[in-house]
Amino acid sequence: MPLGEEKNGTCDRSIYVNNPHLDSMTDDILYHFNLGTSTHDLAAMFGDVKFVCVGGSPWRMKSFTEYIAKELGLSDPNAEYPNICAGTDRYAMYKIGPVLSVSHGMGIPSISIMLHELIKLLYHARCTDVTVVRIGTSGGIGLKPGTVVITKQSVDSVFEPRLEQIILGKTVVRCTELDGELAEELLQCGKELAEFETVIGNTMCTLDFYEGQARLDGAFCSYTEEDKQSYLAEAYAAGVRNIEMESSVFAAMCKLSNLRAAVVCVTLLDRQKGDQLTSSHDVLNNYQQRPQALVGHYIKKKLNASKKS
Repeated sequence: MPLGEEKNGTCDRSIYVNNPHLDSMTDDILYHFNLGTSTHDLAAMFGDVKFVCVGGSPWRMKSFTEYIAKELGLSDPNAEYPNICAGTDRYAMYKIGPVLSVSHGMGIPSISIMLHELIKLLYHARCTDVTVVRIGTSGGIGLKPGTVVITKQSVDSVFEPRLEQIILGKTVVRCTELDGELAEELLQCGKELAEFETVIGNTMCTLDFYEGQARLDGAFCSYTEEDKQSYLAEAYAAGVRNIEMESSVFAAMCKLSNLRAAVVCVTLLDRQKGDQLTSSHDVLNNYQQRPQALVGHYIKKKLNASKKS
């Protein structure tokens, strides 16, 4: 599949899949979405998608759909936003206008499965010029809680910008850099909103929530408070400003498929000052709305610009 297709003298950014086996398949079943190429008209359902927002929880992604519908003036007081993936309990998917909202669960394996099927869905639907943004929560390093971090690059637990994956028993290393221009555009949106602090920094992607993130409050812990602080200080010196569990495979797969991509996560706490969330429910809820406010502003701004042009 070419990276771009000429239309009316301009080059559209197309979705790229690198799998020759797909061409010989009479039906591509997107099992975890409960969708398929022979059972659904994917082009009719999703061909107009220009923005995809993904996040961990189904509730958060439905909330984002309701939010963006209001922002774009597409909301209806009596509207119901049906879960397109209602036939499965693995993921939830909602669509409003050109915006698709999909949950991905927790951790690299869960988001990886979702991304394989999402990328194929966009490919089969013949979508072009799609921007994908992961919105979520994270633990901050050296930042006040509530700060929104736009990821420059996702790094592993030794602060290298890479994703190591075992394929057929061999280690494959993939790049985890994200779209720098998109990150700057999102940072500008944060300045325009001026409602909370927004920064660009590296995001450390770990394989688990407790020991992999140097927490002291898991069921097992073989290191000291001093060990933890030394490690987090190393991370900070390497440009890491937050920690989560999905960004590396997200960045790698979006880069492989020619998708503009960004990771926008709010920090719920400063990990150098503690491990457990002690803020009130209302405060945490306010924090969690910040990434969607930033991304919503970006989408609205881009759509308004396209209308003028």
